[in-house]
Amino acid sequence: MKLQSVDLRVPDVEAAASFFAGVWGLERLPGNRLRGTDALPYLVGLEQGAPAILGITFCGDVEREVKGPEGETYRFVREERASPLPRHRDRPIRLSHVVLNSKDVDAAERFATDKLGFRVSDRTRHMTFLRCDDMHHCIAYARAGYPSLNHIAFEMADTDAVMRGIGRLRDAGYACVWGPGRHGPGNNVFGYFVGPHGGLVEYTAEVSRVGADYRVGAPEDWKWPQGRIDHWGVSVKDTARTDAAERAFTWPTPRTAS
Repeated sequence: MKLQSVDLRVPDVEAAASFFAGVWGLERLPGNRLRGTDALPYLVGLEQGAPAILGITFCGDVEREVKGPEGETYRFVREERASPLPRHRDRPIRLSHVVLNSKDVDAAERFATDKLGFRVSDRTRHMTFLRCDDMHHCIAYARAGYPSLNHIAFEMADTDAVMRGIGRLRDAGYACVWGPGRHGPGNNVFGYFVGPHGGLVEYTAEVSRVGADYRVGAPEDWKWPQGRIDHWGVSVKDTARTDAAERAFTWPTPRTAS
């Protein structure tokens, strides 16, 4: 099983699709879908309307749809292979992970392990990281006090590709709202941006691969020295912009019968 795609409802599909295809580096497909260079059919699906996260899709050998405890939609589909595109250091390969904000991270963790079959990799004071394959995390839940999409991370080829992406986005008028830096859990390099759709997106690379014998980290294992928020200690975070972007995409409210 592996993470495949995220579907979003956005206020302006054309603006969002143009950003993801023209600046972010994805390839646009019919039906307002966008793909990376890997053989997965698509990574981001877009629909017109009020901002919302519509679903997170994983591919493997089963088909089902599951609702989470805070209204999340998890879809599982049989893996379909598209023809891979030529690798390019300025183009995302696939999705690395999705982070969700949660009112109750402990309940989200129980659901992900008991109902989805994921495994916990690390727990920090702020987040729980879970995996569905050997990638350190495919999903994480953040203690935010509300349910929403925190961010979507796109895997790049290496650190140089992330740094080139940060420069390319800056040249296009998109400031890096957090980064560059290297995270603790997962040990991945990062650079975060707010797209024109209002959501937070991340370029990342070098996420740790872990085996069944990986020791689950606890909050006391992940404490930064005073004034530091990543391994390198050089990243700057625009918390006003990231906080707003992390609240922008909520799960649709279920319709009730009239």
